Amino acid sequence: MKLETQGFHHITMVSSNARRTLEFYRGVLGLGLVKKTVNFDDPGAYHLYFGDEGGRPGTILTFFEWGDAPAGRPGIGGVHHLALGAESDEALLKWKRRLTDHGVHVSGPYDRGYFTSLYFRDPDGQILEIASKGPGYDIDEPADALGQTLLLPPQRIVRGYRDEASIAALTHPEPVPAITPDMALQGIHHISGITDSLERAGEFYEAALGLKMIKKTTNRDAPDMLHYFWGSYDGQTVAPHSSWTLFGWPASYNRARGGVGQTHHVAFRARDDQEQGAWVDHLRSLGVQPSPVMDRTYFNSIYFRAPDGLLLEIATDGPGFGVDEEALGTELKLPAWLEPNRDEIGAALAPLG
Repeated sequence: MKLETQGFHHITMVSSNARRTLEFYRGVLGLGLVKKTVNFDDPGAYHLYFGDEGGRPGTILTFFEWGDAPAGRPGIGGVHHLALGAESDEALLKWKRRLTDHGVHVSGPYDRGYFTSLYFRDPDGQILEIASKGPGYDIDEPADALGQTLLLPPQRIVRGYRDEASIAALTHPEPVPAITPDMALQGIHHISGITDSLERAGEFYEAALGLKMIKKTTNRDAPDMLHYFWGSYDGQTVAPHSSWTLFGWPASYNRARGGVGQTHHVAFRARDDQEQGAWVDHLRSLGVQPSPVMDRTYFNSIYFRAPDGLLLEIATDGPGFGVDEEALGTELKLPAWLEPNRDEIGAALAPLG
């Protein structure tokens, strides 16, 4: 079996207040709450899952509520930002107006060559992006030969040359009190991490997860910094929810520090338990020691670290979030081994409203 992940399963971040997180991600961004549960390894804290109606892999954002944790910081071995997908540039302008009207500071829209992007932070400081669907990675090299050449962006879209005042003034002319169908967020567009060796990282992600190089370029906001992209790429198209990008930082820069407002781990997909078992053997053959398989009720997981220290997971697609309720996210769900302590666990959790 040739092992190649289909892309992201989910990303897990750290929140200081589950109720505020719910209000922002469901109330402002319009994501569905697909599971209300607790951290299986720390059942005194909420673990919230957001995604599309069915909780499909690649659309899932999850949050550990660790109210006593200190603020984290991005750095080498961490995630810089998470990007959610939207259909068009017009949808981005609507999002800019909606977020601004909710008191959220928004930067952009910026032309990133392959898509257009807005940037803002969630209530805990996590950097978020909303990125448009296109024009796509084949705008500057053939679709069947992505990632072959280092491509420098046009000067007009690089920080220091673009018209920041005109960009800041762009917005939708009318308030957007409700999310319209054309604004619907489409799951994980890409995730951008930070590493101290793009060469070592590329060798690891290509060997360990079967990702393919799809773009070599530079950071539009720091043009001396390399920015490489990998994804699930069949030689013609890049699969949705699979674009993993890395900024190359000097090794002397700070390491990531976990905590509130930062990513805890990034999870990639395995189709089923059989494929996950093959991943275990494959990782061990590379000298990587994954954790034992852990039952997460909605999927099974193994964990391991990238060479720069980032915590990674491979999670199975099934059995899925409908295994214990039909109307997703409506009740507090606990795994069977925690059910005897339901009253105690529920009493310790603050109401979500």
